[in-house]
Amino acid sequence: MGEEKPKPAAPGVWTAVKPFVNGGASGMLATCVIQPIDMIKVRIQLGQGSAGQVTRNMLQNEGIGAFYKGLSAGLLRQATYTTARLGSFKILTNKATEANDGKPLPLYQKALCGLTAGAIGACVGSPADLALIRMQADATLPAAQRRNYTNAFHALYRIVADEGVLALWKGAGPTVVRAMALNMGMLASYDQTAEFFKDSLGLGEAATILGASAVSGFFASACSLPFDYVKTQIQKMQPDAEGKLPYIGSLDCAMKTLKSGGPFKFYTGFPVYCVRIAPHVMMTWIFLNQIQKIENSVGL
Repeated sequence: MGEEKPKPAAPGVWTAVKPFVNGGASGMLATCVIQPIDMIKVRIQLGQGSAGQVTRNMLQNEGIGAFYKGLSAGLLRQATYTTARLGSFKILTNKATEANDGKPLPLYQKALCGLTAGAIGACVGSPADLALIRMQADATLPAAQRRNYTNAFHALYRIVADEGVLALWKGAGPTVVRAMALNMGMLASYDQTAEFFKDSLGLGEAATILGASAVSGFFASACSLPFDYVKTQIQKMQPDAEGKLPYIGSLDCAMKTLKSGGPFKFYTGFPVYCVRIAPHVMMTWIFLNQIQKIENSVGL
């Protein structure tokens, strides 16, 4: 009777959670650098002028600390949203590659993985995203209408106390759609471009990461900005004196925006949005690769 072959060891807890931990950590590090540009982008979308005007007014009227307004919410958002989306994308692509006998995935399968990962991440991160938008927009409101949140957790507590638990997912519909579009552009194009740069052009690791990140940043911006514009308008709206909201939903917001400003209204602030998205994408990938290198060097 022959000896039984030992069964392969089941993957440990760290192996299972590592994609999520690495994704969240890289996103949080990138956010610390990008937060000022993100703040300017929100102010532009709220109609406060060009990038130069917004920057000058913020420095003169609010000081340099205004550029980091909502940083706690931004970090919380990355700890939830990016942890979920990058971790989910890694697991989904690994499973799809196994089903494809280890062959590289076609672009449409990467796009489907990106869409799914974006939806998962947005559902998890929507409360933090709502807190971030409100904290960034607070200074643009009249003093009597300001919510005066002190940090992300205070914002979440106040939203639940004043509006109910379900209010944490206000605007979740456009948030999910926007995240699906962004992650389809970002994740699928990064993987596809990285394969092309490495295998077809023979570029080195650093050039591949930088080039693929820049391409994915552009596609993430172009795919997601219209949804981001609608999402921001929905999340920041407040009732008028008669208690009536300006929009009844995301579709109503989109139709009114199209009627009043045309299709290019959805791309308000595109240069700043692209400048903000592309470096964040690039730094997220760079930080992710560095984290993975450190883990490999110490045997994790």
